[in-house]
Amino acid sequence: MAETAKWYVVHTYSGYENAVASAILKNVDNRNLHDLISEVTIPLETVTEVTENGPKTYERKVFPGYVLVKMVLTDESWHVIRNIRGVTGFVGSGNKAIPLTDEEIAALGVEKHEVNVSYAVGDNVKIIDGALASFLGVVEEIDMDKNKVRVVVSMFGRETPVELELDQVEPVKL
Repeated sequence: MAETAKWYVVHTYSGYENAVASAILKNVDNRNLHDLISEVTIPLETVTEVTENGPKTYERKVFPGYVLVKMVLTDESWHVIRNIRGVTGFVGSGNKAIPLTDEEIAALGVEKHEVNVSYAVGDNVKIIDGALASFLGVVEEIDMDKNKVRVVVSMFGRETPVELELDQVEPVKL
């Protein structure tokens, strides 16, 4: 896969997201465009609704009417996606598709970045990034799914829990 592949947002008719995503994948297979279009996804969230019959869990589209596509933008890839039934265009200005930024991709949770954690609950750590950089604390909780760690830091003589990203702390040898 080329290094220049970026995530683009494709606008579709509402309710056509699944059909558009499968049509893109089918076109990629038929035309052998795996080097141009690598991933197609529809951002979903799990929702639990409490009803009279008890809790009911289902998946809901985060952005109805939109499909995310990781691709190298060329005339060919643009035309392949633009000419799929149900696609109204790319998100951008005019006919120019604008890729998502790394921050937007991280916020959407589209791409998971693997963080190797070399500390455990109860370990002493040093905060290496953010407003509390260089503070020392003790790991209270690690949540790998949400990429979060809770560290108890002593500030002004009080124990204060702080929630940070997994890569904002490093183990300290005492």
